[in-house]
Amino acid sequence: MKKILFIEDEEALQKTLSEVLTQEDFKVISSLDGETGLELAKKEKPDLVLLDLILPKMNGFDVLASLKSCEETKEIPVVVMTNLENLENVERAIEAGATTYLCKAQYSLTEILEKIKRILE
Repeated sequence: MKKILFIEDEEALQKTLSEVLTQEDFKVISSLDGETGLELAKKEKPDLVLLDLILPKMNGFDVLASLKSCEETKEIPVVVMTNLENLENVERAIEAGATTYLCKAQYSLTEILEKIKRILE
């Protein structure tokens, strides 16, 4: 069973997407802030990280940089999922090592699920 770490401070989205992923036989580990998310990534070694950028305690860019600079987590694919749409943020995230960048408003849960499955294949 593939393990996904979902770092997202919006509880409604956290709950909804986690339920969808669980129904698809993924194990979901959740964090509502960047600091805890980073700790969980190092401890749990997920197969994929879903990462928001606007987070309490530690923003998503810092989490991403830490994940990619750490030997034990640098190979984990990171899907940035945020409402920040400007090109500067997209480029910054991809340059920092994000596998893909999704604007929440532009994707349905089904499309997000399909992208996750494709990355994990």
